[in-house]
Amino acid sequence: MPDDLTLALELAGIADAITLGRFRASDLRVETKPDMTPVTEVDRAVETALRRRLADVRPDDAVLGEEQGATGGSARRRWIIDPIDGTRGYVRGLPVYATLLALEVDGDIVVGVASAPALHRRWWAARGEGAHTPSGRIRVSRVHRLEDASISTTDPGNLTKPGLRHAYGALAGRCWQSRALGDFWSHVLVAEGTLDIAVEPIAAVWDLAPLRLIVEEAGGRFTDLQGTARVDGGNALSTNGLLHDEVLEALNTGST
Repeated sequence: MPDDLTLALELAGIADAITLGRFRASDLRVETKPDMTPVTEVDRAVETALRRRLADVRPDDAVLGEEQGATGGSARRRWIIDPIDGTRGYVRGLPVYATLLALEVDGDIVVGVASAPALHRRWWAARGEGAHTPSGRIRVSRVHRLEDASISTTDPGNLTKPGLRHAYGALAGRCWQSRALGDFWSHVLVAEGTLDIAVEPIAAVWDLAPLRLIVEEAGGRFTDLQGTARVDGGNALSTNGLLHDEVLEALNTGST
């Protein structure tokens, strides 16, 4: 496990150098994918570089990436890559973007890294080893009342089901404060104890894989919006754990 975490951190460093090197470049090339989301030359360059390094040092491992899909290797071990989480912001020069990396072994996420070089921040975790930043181990908050909680969602506009939009609005209204901090950012802030609740209405497995482990190793809970601990459910909820059941009830009762 330490070797895999060391490799994941090395991969994050490779990605950071590429993304920072083109951050706010005036000639950045941006295209629109079939799902109408943007992709840049940098997304593709990061994933290519990470795949190349993995082919050198872990040739038997499978890889799943946002831009190049799934490729060969072991059915037991799979690296999951989101080269830039927050591409829309990256295109506009917002520093809130990250490369997300996870290693899945026998269906369990055992290593996760979220690296946000423009913010000068990085978060990582290994199963059973806690969640960390360069400053040390991180832990979720101990807030146990919604009235004292801080909640965030990536984009309120993505709450496309009218019932869910209403339920989230009602839930946010019960909280001390609500924000829309975006993508990976909300979830790592839950892990740090700065936020208490993060709701992700639309997400892919590469958006969530490392975040689940980081939140769990920080002492929190990470599930889909129905309460199942998974990263492939198309949505996500992370909390400090103390508020999780109450938040699930609020979201599901109000959205039916």
